Order: sequence, then C-alpha cells, then structure tokens
Amino acid sequence: MKVLARNKQASYLYHLFDRFEAGIVLRGTEIKSIRAGKVNIQDAHVRVRNGQAYLINMHVSKFKQGNQFNHDETRERKLLLHKSEIVKLGGKIQKDNFTVVPTSIYLKDGLCKIEVALAKGKKLHDKRQSLKEKDMKRRVEKELNRREY
Repeated sequence: MKVLARNKQASYLYHLFDRFEAGIVLRGTEIKSIRAGKVNIQDAHVRVRNGQAYLINMHVSKFKQGNQFNHDETRERKLLLHKSEIVKLGGKIQKDNFTVVPTSIYLKDGLCKIEVALAKGKKLHDKRQSLKEKDMKRRVEKELNRREY
C-alpha cells in the first residue's frame, strides 16, 4: 500500500469516528497525476446526493503531457461505497451534524483508494487539549530515548 497524500489537519480540526475505504471514479489523466503525487485533499469533503457519495474540492493537478484530454482540477468525483455505507453516512450527516472528510489517499493492488472518516468539529479548547497531549507524548518519547543511552 503506497500512501500518496494524507490530510494531517483532519485529526486536528475534527474528532474522527468511523473510517471507510472507498474507490474513486477517475478519468484518464487523473490517475497519472495521482500516481505522481500531484493531489491535495486538505479542503476536500464528501457529500451524499441521490443515494450517491461525491468527493468535493479534491485538487488533482493537470497531467503535464495531457494536452487536450486533460481533466478539470477540482471536479466532483464519485465515490464507490456499498449502499449500506452510503445510507449510514447520509443519516449521520443529516441527523447528527457530522461531516465526512478524507484522511488519506493511497494505491492498493494498483487501484486508487481513499479513506474517509465521519467527523465532528472540535472547539478551540479541544484543539488546545490535543496539542498539549501531542506535546506531552513527544516529551515522554524524547526522555525515554535519552535514558536508554
């Protein structure tokens, strides 16, 4: 499994709950750009419409040798999920005010997959608390490494 892009800000901005692996419907030159690592999922999110899940605002740069067959960089891309997963996501989005954000995009057995997570926004004090926990964990690791020598 080769990870092409991660959304590091997602865990900082949101409380992440259930995670799903989904395929993406891509056009010809998009997969070539993604394989080259020219993809950004920082501002992307998932919307459920008419029983289908769509990835919105994922930026895939134009392929350098793509000429007239190049793709639109920020078009909506359909996600390939099971019907039960789409129903679950749609219900959580509407009833419980969750959002669905992509956390990583990777290649698995030659196919492009994206991991999406149900998320709920953090308040400012939650963000500060997660930064404190991260800092404390880093200090403990540093101290443990120092004592080993």
